[in-house]
Amino acid sequence: MNFVLQPWQLLFAILSGWIHHRQQPTIEFQNDQIQSLLSQLSKKRISLTDDQRRILAVKGKALGRKTLRELATIVTPDTILR
Repeated sequence: MNFVLQPWQLLFAILSGWIHHRQQPTIEFQNDQIQSLLSQLSKKRISLTDDQRRILAVKGKALGRKTLRELATIVTPDTILR
């Protein structure tokens, strides 16, 4: 099988890699912030408004259960997807 990238595909791959490289430190920083806040809360339960629950549910469903398990979240994947 002979596979050759078209110029637009190569440009798209390079652009995607650059965007990922730029976003990754921000994502890691935000995850560290979440972990810091969760460690301060200890085992206290976090109360969310209905709007906050709705937003997390919509965005969590788009990510999927497997990805949610990998992320540092304030609620369990089952709670988000329920």
